[in-house]
Amino acid sequence: MNRLLSSGVALSVLVAATPVLAQSHGGHGQHGATPAQSSAPAGSAPCTPEHAAMGHCLMSDPSAGVHGDAGCTPEHAEMGHCTMQEPAPGESAGGCPPEHAAMGHCAMSGAEPASPPAEDPDCPAEHATMGHCTPATGPGGGDALGTNLPAGDLPAPRPVAANYADRVWGQTVMQPARDALRREHGGGTFSQVMIDLAEVKIADGHEGYKFESDFWFGGDINRFVFKADGEGELGEPIGSVELKALYSRAIGPYFNFQAGVRQDLGVGPDRTHAVVGVEGLAPYWLEVDGYVYFSTEGEVRASASAEYDQRITQRLILQPKVEFDLSAQDIPELGLGAGLTSAEAGLRLRYEFMREFAPYVGIVHETKLGRTADLARIAGEDASSINAVVGIRAWF
Repeated sequence: MNRLLSSGVALSVLVAATPVLAQSHGGHGQHGATPAQSSAPAGSAPCTPEHAAMGHCLMSDPSAGVHGDAGCTPEHAEMGHCTMQEPAPGESAGGCPPEHAAMGHCAMSGAEPASPPAEDPDCPAEHATMGHCTPATGPGGGDALGTNLPAGDLPAPRPVAANYADRVWGQTVMQPARDALRREHGGGTFSQVMIDLAEVKIADGHEGYKFESDFWFGGDINRFVFKADGEGELGEPIGSVELKALYSRAIGPYFNFQAGVRQDLGVGPDRTHAVVGVEGLAPYWLEVDGYVYFSTEGEVRASASAEYDQRITQRLILQPKVEFDLSAQDIPELGLGAGLTSAEAGLRLRYEFMREFAPYVGIVHETKLGRTADLARIAGEDASSINAVVGIRAWF
């Protein structure tokens, strides 16, 4: 009996408390509640978007979106949290005002993106800004000053200069500077006097002398060359002297073409020749030359030589040298026969106290060949000889 009374009292208390609990939770609303039933009373906290999203309350205007017109950002709209307002006329959906669009910060809705103006290949924009050149057309198709000229009035494009300095200053202004540069670097004028041989030959009763020298004046390409070669016996009249005046032109990094005249002096009849030939540096550092001579008497002769400097030390140098002479026909008055007329082979050892001055000693073998040797024997001369030599090599 007591247990039944206790149960009845508890049920009465629970029924009495139910309206109070229902009233305290009315602000949360139910899914079937109307907007009037779910709206917060005056002075209470508003329904925030996150509470509305959880179903705790309803926004006053559901069509405005969860965040309303002012708070709906594009990224929230993409996630379905809210609805963006329709853009106003003249403004893009992303909130692009016309002044921002004009500065290229954004694009207006419905407007096509503007393509950048074509750049003058002869005058890049950064060079034009520094005043180095003037573009053929300005931005937007106008001229360099920004004025919009009619299409037919645009200046013709300038030809592209091969040298960049010509694009800025013009070829006419730059040409004198190039000429001066060429003269001062590689276009200078130089000269040299070379005494290659100046020696005394020592033999049994036939002491003699021999010299070979040349002088040149000019540049790297074109030069004037004067050569003087001769030999004879001590105490006797000058045996023979060959004087050459030549124009020399470089035909490559190592060889020169030469042409000019030769005049023979000394014992016997004089001869004048036209000369053509080459001289230069052959592979393996061989210094070579070869000439052909055409005399005023119709005679044709030739000569060739080669020498090599073998450095034993930086100052002690051994130089082998060979020379040959040829004739196209017999020349009895000069004691020459047709063919190879003579040959000479020498070996000289010099010591360079200075590069410009070097005494030397050596040995030289001379021989006459063929018909020329026969003519020498008939005249009572030796056809060959071996001589010791002492001499000086110098240049300045």
